[in-house]
Amino acid sequence: MRLASRALCGAAGAGWRESFPLGGRDVARWFPGHMAKGLKKMQSSLKLVDCIIEVHDARIPLSGRNPLFQETLGLKPHMLVLNKMDLADLKEQQVKKIIQHLEGEGLKNVVFTNCVRDENIKQIIPMVRGLVESSYRYHRGESLEYCAMVIGIPNVGKSSLINALRRQHLRKGKATRVGGEPGITRAVMSRIQVCERPLMFLLDTPGVLAPRIESVEMGLKLALCGTVLDHLVGEETLADYLLYTLNRHQLFGYVQHYGLAAACDDVASVLKQVAVRLGKTQKVKVLTGTGDVNVIQPNYPAAARDFLRTFRSGLLGPVMLDRDVLQRPPLADP
Repeated sequence: MRLASRALCGAAGAGWRESFPLGGRDVARWFPGHMAKGLKKMQSSLKLVDCIIEVHDARIPLSGRNPLFQETLGLKPHMLVLNKMDLADLKEQQVKKIIQHLEGEGLKNVVFTNCVRDENIKQIIPMVRGLVESSYRYHRGESLEYCAMVIGIPNVGKSSLINALRRQHLRKGKATRVGGEPGITRAVMSRIQVCERPLMFLLDTPGVLAPRIESVEMGLKLALCGTVLDHLVGEETLADYLLYTLNRHQLFGYVQHYGLAAACDDVASVLKQVAVRLGKTQKVKVLTGTGDVNVIQPNYPAAARDFLRTFRSGLLGPVMLDRDVLQRPPLADP
């Protein structure tokens, strides 16, 4: 899809879009509806576990978490791991607001992590143990082991968390596949040991999205974080929403990264410059009144894919996609 050009390039801060056009987008089409099967499998395995570890993306701490997790799995002690903290803008004031909002939802056990670099991983095992042992359902009896179920929407780092815990406590390598696309974990797996003292096992589970996404903008945030395949939303649409977000937040790292002349709010112009910089162009014959003319045409989809990849790898700097949600007052603590 070719996006209409707008004359919005120039000095930073001049004329950034105040809103993103959301009309005419069918968010239901972006998210597969087959995930109820995964949730049923989790429910059937619930009797085997002592605790729920929910993993979510720290760039969207308040958006896109599946409410069915709390409704159907809420009988067990529950903790939230906000992963990919290195990619999120987590200034002290931002963290306070996130904690306040989550406490308003009844979630008091929250850890920020970066599973790739093992940051804050050491906090998780003691927290799980404390949650289980303080639970009114705790009856350990003869068993000296703990078992937790790792849940979350697709591509937030559930398998990466399990592998990080194994590295930290067992000095062992990968037990589960990880990938940068949603859908790597297809079924509830067998128990995976992550610690010897205390003896602890985790169950890895497939990513399960909410059956209904609240809004198109929430859907775009989820897609930017890689919870669905890009082509379902459209790479250029996602690139445009990313550009809109970066400019609104005055995060102009993309200008330096791609060597652009200035910040710009016109995605067609930005992608054209990116394509030329990366050599993502092709010669196209155009028929004119005087004959065929060879024209250099930018590969807009390839440029959009590179723009998204660069954002997701952190090369454009940390970003808080939920900044708008954090500005709202938190819910009262239930």
